[in-house]
Amino acid sequence: MNKETEQKKINRVMIAAGSSSSGKTMISCGLLKALKKRGLDLNAYKCGPDYIDPMFHSTVLEIKSENLDTYLSSEEDIRRIIAQNRNDNAVIEGVMGIYDGMSVDSIKASSYDVASVTDTPIILVIDASNAGRTVISYIKGILSDDEKGLIKGIILNRISEGFYEKLRPAVLKELSDTGYGHIKLIGGIPKVSDVAFESRYLGLKLPSEIDDIREKIDSFCEILEKRCDINAVIEIMRSAADIEYQKEVMSTSLNSSSDTPVIAVASDEAFCFYYRQNLRLIEKAGAKLEFFSPLHDPHIPKEADGLIFGGGYPELYLESLSKNESMLKSVKDAIDSGMPTIAECGGYMYMHSLVRDRQGNPFSLVGALDGECTYTGHLVRFGYMQVSDMPIKAFNTDIRGMKGHEFHYYDSTVSCDHPVKKPVSKAEWNAIICDERKLWGYPHFYYGSCSKLVNGFTEAAKDYSNGK
Repeated sequence: MNKETEQKKINRVMIAAGSSSSGKTMISCGLLKALKKRGLDLNAYKCGPDYIDPMFHSTVLEIKSENLDTYLSSEEDIRRIIAQNRNDNAVIEGVMGIYDGMSVDSIKASSYDVASVTDTPIILVIDASNAGRTVISYIKGILSDDEKGLIKGIILNRISEGFYEKLRPAVLKELSDTGYGHIKLIGGIPKVSDVAFESRYLGLKLPSEIDDIREKIDSFCEILEKRCDINAVIEIMRSAADIEYQKEVMSTSLNSSSDTPVIAVASDEAFCFYYRQNLRLIEKAGAKLEFFSPLHDPHIPKEADGLIFGGGYPELYLESLSKNESMLKSVKDAIDSGMPTIAECGGYMYMHSLVRDRQGNPFSLVGALDGECTYTGHLVRFGYMQVSDMPIKAFNTDIRGMKGHEFHYYDSTVSCDHPVKKPVSKAEWNAIICDERKLWGYPHFYYGSCSKLVNGFTEAAKDYSNGK
């Protein structure tokens, strides 16, 4: 692997907020739409491990999007992800509150951490709905922790036009008097409940589940353009310094086109949680990706040498998944024949003999695991994790220390073999099943944290192909 340092000009901005549920996603989507209308070629990013917000960027706005996470990825990888994308403009959507990360003791894995390692200017979104002048004190408190001076603009959200006009001069005066006069007040956006996105569990509903989603974003974009200074946003984006990064050239582990294994990736309404970086790493390792639908296709691709079942919401489609018996049989036959398989969270549930819906109704699935998954009514696991430090092998590769995260309301009667742990508290629990042919469990893994896994998986798929 050869590396050389390069610099690239990427006009960029981060949309961060004082807290969760402040309107980051809606404002980010509206801004992306507004910038796209102005002819800017864009990439979008989401801080943290969340899968759903990038789906709004990519499926609704047709803008490529991926995750930036300073726990899952190295700082160098994050800079490289931004710099090596084709477009020269980027909008990064923050996560939770601007300084909220892995623990209250540091900003690690926070929005501000991502902005710091990429030297990205920030526009701060403040929910001004239930306060008066206290909004100013709230803003000043956040600005006082901005050690690198990254916050360049402020948007007041959920504020009436009349009150914004009263508050605006007071905000500007206070910013000027306290040494923050360079920070632009971009605008004030009224509360628009008729275009709000609905939520489920820990995040938003999927874009496909929200009625008139494109119309909602278009409507919000019009409001944003009327109430915010989009030219000021573009000016902030253009003020971003060049990104310095190490250009990486990765040689594949396979030797010729005849060695190229086909990795079939489950991709539909039920299985849709994937990191683009994970799939990119598999391609860089020399494999070909082919996508299929466990909901709609009759069987896995005939050319498949390996299988990946990502997370998603299979519990919403249990009847349809269960009725697709030819698909279930083809998956079970492939696994029984030794085809290497990765199954994460929803994909792991799909491997079970039985999954019950929230009302307790049973549905038969693949049956590669003799057990059932049931809805618990509460979070079973939530947050970052990593594979234990003890030697653990998947696809004949040591995966100790590989990083990921869990969030699920379902639990399984199957006992897992190998432990994972919390990175902060060090609490441990058994969460994965793995051997030379499989890596299954509730965790969503970030393959870049253990690149050996990718090579091991593609080599296992190659071996399977040669043994057909």
